[in-house]
Amino acid sequence: MGRIWFFTGEAIRAIRRNVAPTTAAVVTTVLTAILIGVLIPVFQTTQSKSADVRDELQIRVYLYDDATQGEVSSLRNEIEALPHVGTVAYLTKRDALNEFKRDFAQEDRAVLKEINGNPFPANFIVKPDDAANLDAIRASLQPPNKSGKPTFISPIVQKVDDRQADANRIEEVTGALKLVLTVITALLIGASLLLIGNTIRLSIYTRRREIEVMRLVGATRWFIRWPFMIEGVVVGMLGGAIAILVLWIGKVTVVDPLSESFALMQAQDSMSFVVLMACLFVAAILVSAIGSGLTLRRFLKV
Repeated sequence: MGRIWFFTGEAIRAIRRNVAPTTAAVVTTVLTAILIGVLIPVFQTTQSKSADVRDELQIRVYLYDDATQGEVSSLRNEIEALPHVGTVAYLTKRDALNEFKRDFAQEDRAVLKEINGNPFPANFIVKPDDAANLDAIRASLQPPNKSGKPTFISPIVQKVDDRQADANRIEEVTGALKLVLTVITALLIGASLLLIGNTIRLSIYTRRREIEVMRLVGATRWFIRWPFMIEGVVVGMLGGAIAILVLWIGKVTVVDPLSESFALMQAQDSMSFVVLMACLFVAAILVSAIGSGLTLRRFLKV
């Protein structure tokens, strides 16, 4: 226990001697932890929304208005028999109009005034058993004829539409966002390692004579190493604590009020804020300790 207090005292003494580089290391650690604390909910939100879109993927099979009830029933049986089809629901022209009113009328009631009669066709809503099978179902609905040209499986089919293109765009944007944010995080973590390493390096340089004497009288490498390792841990603890405080203030003042109005914010609630903060605190300490260790490995060869 006495050695621990001795090592800790030496680390604090070194921090006081090198206030400027230590402050720079703490600030970099704070920025890195804050960015990671923001990135994790962003990643979670984008993945959640992308998964929601994929779960809602469906194919709409629009029918001609002159289709008879018998033809509609026959087509439904054909669709249900296709591979990878999960559920099939039928919307009449009236149902399609009501669906439009429900989805869009609240956003722009003026749209209803522009509608004369019922221009919406009856349609089937075809949901796959898995979102990955959407293309296969679409291909089954439009098999090639003798000349190789895709044709609908029934003459009453007017058009086949899906949201695969929207899903692909969402996944592309999500992937690009993840890549950019990951690169930024990696750069900041690298900067944290370098600044913390420079802080330890400066501390070693100012105490190089003391270290040489300790080596000459038989002090082990770890006896010399511990104060510098503790110094890095203290930097990580300070940076992590400040970052947690900033993130908590941001959560209370910004995220929580907005989560009541914006559904996009609500996806972040699935991850415990306490667990996230604990992980950030531990990560800040580990990054600082690693930065100290990498520097010591090179500069303690005396």
